Amino acid sequence: MNSLIAETVESPFARLRELLNGIEPGDTPIDMTIGEPRHPMPDFVAEILNSKAALYGKYPPIRGIDELRNAISFWHDRRYDMGGAVDPERHILPLVGSREGLFSALFPVVERKLIKGLKPAVLIPNPFYQVYAAGTVASGAEPVFLDAKAENGFLPDLDGLVHDEGLLQRTVGLYLCSPSNPEGSVADRAYLEKAIMLARTYGFMIFSDECYSEIYDVDAPEGILNTSFDRYGDFQQIIAFNSLSKRSNVPGLRSGFCAGDENFIENFAKFRNVACPQMPLPHQHVSAALWNDEAHVLDNRALYQAKFDAASEIIGDKYGYQRPGGAFFLWLNMEHFSGGEDATVTLWKGCGVKMLPGAYLASECSNAPNPAQDYVRLALVDDLDTTKEALGRIVHVLS
Repeated sequence: MNSLIAETVESPFARLRELLNGIEPGDTPIDMTIGEPRHPMPDFVAEILNSKAALYGKYPPIRGIDELRNAISFWHDRRYDMGGAVDPERHILPLVGSREGLFSALFPVVERKLIKGLKPAVLIPNPFYQVYAAGTVASGAEPVFLDAKAENGFLPDLDGLVHDEGLLQRTVGLYLCSPSNPEGSVADRAYLEKAIMLARTYGFMIFSDECYSEIYDVDAPEGILNTSFDRYGDFQQIIAFNSLSKRSNVPGLRSGFCAGDENFIENFAKFRNVACPQMPLPHQHVSAALWNDEAHVLDNRALYQAKFDAASEIIGDKYGYQRPGGAFFLWLNMEHFSGGEDATVTLWKGCGVKMLPGAYLASECSNAPNPAQDYVRLALVDDLDTTKEALGRIVHVLS
């Protein structure tokens, strides 16, 4: 593994620890680096886990229990008006969090292009969630980073791909993330349709990371599955990943799913049966209850919207601030403060607010400057008062 790829798959948090090592915070620390939800989880979670505790003594089925797959199918009907199109038997596979699925999904598909003598390529938005690159490197494919810049709405430029026939011919997968981490951008239906058209034309998979789909400001984001079904009547070449971590504030439960192309789901289930973990049965039962309940999701979303309001009021038009369409991050431009790394050190020393330099979430592998070098990411996961305090400190120090 060359040094550039090694840096690409290195944890951004490990790099941050090295950056701030030995530097004392200028005030009581407020950590806004990790996207770990800190809102309360629903009351019924502990009750169900306790009632099903004896099931920890059994090996769980790799395909998940019927109650869980049915709950996920019904959720698609409610959320996207799918009318039962997502079949619980053919189209859904529970995961131990979406992360392990996003990592391992490439292994069943890289051989498609290897058979043709082509070096498999995986298209990754840049900035990106590090697991996309880690899965790509581990599977033997080449990561190809698509810069997501302000001029493209912080989404990869799909139009530019059309002119690179050679790359598309050897592409095995395209990772998408909407709402995106770290920028909070939301792909509209036209964008998703363009991605689907490319996948169907060139025979690669779309792996759509939708784990922030239930945290949004005004309009509910479109999903890749309903977009594909409405246009083509099927889920060919399409897989959506989702999770309860953000939606239901249970990141430690490690519960997610993938859904879509039934041939992929069948092959992936066989792969996972020998290579990946099963979700414990008590976790499957509580997961079914969580997917069936929307009341706690509405409450959770309102808490984030209140923090979006606070950010808009405190930051205003500073630092290139744009109110995020979804997810729970702020993506702020620090070019006037010597870039993301220097601003991170300045703010840690000046006011004790810890944030993540954008450069640690992106790559220079495209032989161009790191598209995120001027940015910092702030996770709005604390309560409203703590969030206001942190944002106020930032503005005070930088002004």
